Formats: sequence, C-alpha cells, structure tokens
Amino acid sequence: MEQMPGPRSSWTFLTNHARVLVQIARDPGVRVRDIAAHCLLTERAVQRIITDLEQGGYLTHTRVGRANRYQVTAATPLRHPADAGPTVADLLALLATHQHRGDDLSAADAEHRQGTPSSV
Repeated sequence: MEQMPGPRSSWTFLTNHARVLVQIARDPGVRVRDIAAHCLLTERAVQRIITDLEQGGYLTHTRVGRANRYQVTAATPLRHPADAGPTVADLLALLATHQHRGDDLSAADAEHRQGTPSSV
C-alpha cells in the first residue's frame, strides 16, 4: 500500500538553484537577503547557489554601487542530460506562465468567495 505524502515531504519538484534563478529573473536587482527569505534558505546558501549558477554560465552580475545587478544567460541549455534541448529561457517562461495563471486564479478565487463573477 502506497503512503500518502505528509505535509512536509522530503523532496520537491524544483531545486533551490531553480528557485534562486527564478527570483533573480523576476528581479535582477534583488538582494541576497530577499532571495533567502522568499526561498526559505540562508543568505549563505543563496550566495553559494549564485556562485554555482555563475560558474555554470547561467548567470552574471555587475556591481552597481553597493548592490549587485544580475543577468540571467537565458540561452544556456539545462544541465542534466535528460533535459537536453530546453534552455533556461524555456524553463523561466514556463514558470512565469504558471505564476501569471496562479495570479489570475487567485483573483478568480477571491472574487468567487465574495460572490462577484470572474473573467477567468
């Protein structure tokens, strides 16, 4: 008999690297502190992930005053051989589409609870 996953499963569909990359793609001027808070990681873990992404060719950064400004290298192919073909841009487009649909569905759900018709 297969067990149902509990509220705190030991695995997730997205890696921390993907989560950090998505946050940077959404806001290239985002602070490490803000990425860490959003992704539920330590600042040090986010710094290590950013270093990994830069070394892998997925990301670059420039200093702007005391802050960093990041640039995602969108044409870079995904790393794993099973993912051959799609690029970082393809992954980010998929996740961005999901986010926008989620926003639309959240608005529709809120309207439904208030009894107003939804356009979604």
